[in-house]
Amino acid sequence: QEGTYPLPEAQLDRFLLHVQVGYPSIDDERRILRLNRDEAKSGERDAFKPPQPLPQSSVMAGRQEILNLHLAEELEQYIVNIVVSTRKPEQVDDSLAGQVLYGASPRACMGIDRASRAHAWLSGRDYVGPEDIQAVASDVLRHRLVLSFEAEADGVSPDSIIERILDGVGVP
Repeated sequence: QEGTYPLPEAQLDRFLLHVQVGYPSIDDERRILRLNRDEAKSGERDAFKPPQPLPQSSVMAGRQEILNLHLAEELEQYIVNIVVSTRKPEQVDDSLAGQVLYGASPRACMGIDRASRAHAWLSGRDYVGPEDIQAVASDVLRHRLVLSFEAEADGVSPDSIIERILDGVGVP
């Protein structure tokens, strides 16, 4: 049936990002330990108490700034090309034939658009560049790909497929 998605994709597509956060380095872990202890000793602030919340108006203003960032038409097409390539990845890399059972839905385009804008905004820019799109693509796409049984049996990860798609889709 053209235009419908199986239940797993519908369930997985409800989240914008699937971010993988690893463990800190040994040195960073030691700094975390010391920072936590020093904050507790000073009594200035409970290290586990969240800071003062941002006013809703500040959040909404930031959101509007992000939506107003410039995104060139060529980069908009780049986002679409990346997402469409998850559905037929063999068109950008022959070795990906048979690796993906179901690619990303159109919601992935919206996710990459929003996340790349936020990435650019957090980097202090008023425009989205290809590096912003590439920086967020795996986080937006990794949970939206359903790999074939063969790919899973071979230990292929969604990230490796996304990386090869990004390599195969030309940057404008």
